Amino acid sequence: MSKAVFYHAGCPVCVSAEHTVADHLKEPVEKVHLGQQSDRVAEAEQSGVKSVPALVIDGQVFHINHGADLSALK
Repeated sequence: MSKAVFYHAGCPVCVSAEHTVADHLKEPVEKVHLGQQSDRVAEAEQSGVKSVPALVIDGQVFHINHGADLSALK
């Protein structure tokens, strides 16, 4: 089974991407709101996430639109 994690900051761009992309994948997607789970920012960064919203599937990062740089969430 693939592992998918959707990182976002809760902004309108992120919420739109969640509803448009993450909610439509066949496999379950772990959704991480970095504004509420700031302890996971380092994890996102180590996964290669540079901005949110971003979807990481099996270690491959897909940056979706541009809501905020990850550095803004530190």
